[in-house]
Amino acid sequence: MTNLHWNQAENVLCVRLDTIGDVLMTTPALRALKVSRANRRLTLLTSPAGVEAAALVPELDNVLVYDAPWMKATAPRADSQPEYGMAERLRQEVFDAAVIFTVYSQNPLPSAFLCYLANIPLRLAHCPENPYQLLTDWVLDPEPAHSLRHEVRRQLDLVATVGCQSPDERLALQVPELATGRVLNRLAELEIDLKRPWIVIHPGATALSRRYPPESFAEVARQLVLELGEQILLTGTEPERELIEGIQQGIGVASHALIGCLNLAELSALIALAPLLLSNNTGPVHIAAAVGTPVVDLYALSNPQHTPWQVPNRVLSHDVPCKYCYKSICPEGHYHCLHLLTPETVVAAVRELLQETQRPASVLEIA
Repeated sequence: MTNLHWNQAENVLCVRLDTIGDVLMTTPALRALKVSRANRRLTLLTSPAGVEAAALVPELDNVLVYDAPWMKATAPRADSQPEYGMAERLRQEVFDAAVIFTVYSQNPLPSAFLCYLANIPLRLAHCPENPYQLLTDWVLDPEPAHSLRHEVRRQLDLVATVGCQSPDERLALQVPELATGRVLNRLAELEIDLKRPWIVIHPGATALSRRYPPESFAEVARQLVLELGEQILLTGTEPERELIEGIQQGIGVASHALIGCLNLAELSALIALAPLLLSNNTGPVHIAAAVGTPVVDLYALSNPQHTPWQVPNRVLSHDVPCKYCYKSICPEGHYHCLHLLTPETVVAAVRELLQETQRPASVLEIA
């Protein structure tokens, strides 16, 4: 037992061991923690995939990187020395409290045990089972049996149980000015006319179930050029080069691409400058939400919790009886929730959202 209360906790560890989008969807809860006590210091323990996003979150004072063996992407361990080392590192930080952020399907108890070993006196998490001494503050997880919530709301609800709230529930991401300048230079090199219509298309995604077909992306882009006069800029990582170049070939008219040449700050700057983002449901969708860029989200119905948060949007999918399977590979093998979404539907959504938001090219003229 501890005599310390949450309103006294100044040095707080936040555990979010997932990737870019998950870190960004946790930022409103981080803000609630930060503003609930003067001089509170927040440290984020996150994965190598999450650390680049964490560097752009203004509420964070420090970031620690940890490849947890209970996370899917972590390579097999030779032994448990990294776990002992991390427990000792956390112990040396003398944290007053730890908040463990998870999606409903993740068990928080390995992270809770790590924090217990680090002698962190207050430990908060959602958990579907009785954690006994591993959590001092246990919030029984209502998902998915009794309710479903947006991922952002889930984390806000968690910290609210210990009295931490903020009226500002937007995602947080701070784009460095230098990154914006570098992106503007790249756009100039590509000869994209910022006074004419242009949009960013991000066609990649880690999970196969969340990928709109490349031939459909190509047809959408082609129609956007021919019908709306849009300049098309595709983005992706180096492993997505073949995908993007194939889409460009399929478009059949002029398009532009930035492949493997943008870090996360620069990608965020690009999305912040763009009049609109068209993307599969992946990290850039949440970047768009954080920077206020309208987004057309091609949303695989594998889960309902990760739609764009508090930003003008269109969420598009084809309704299927097998929706909310929570799988990264379609169990039915047909991927109908995305593959049956027609290019004409996507183009119509882009047109409508552009007309509603009318984000002018003047957004770019700030530089």
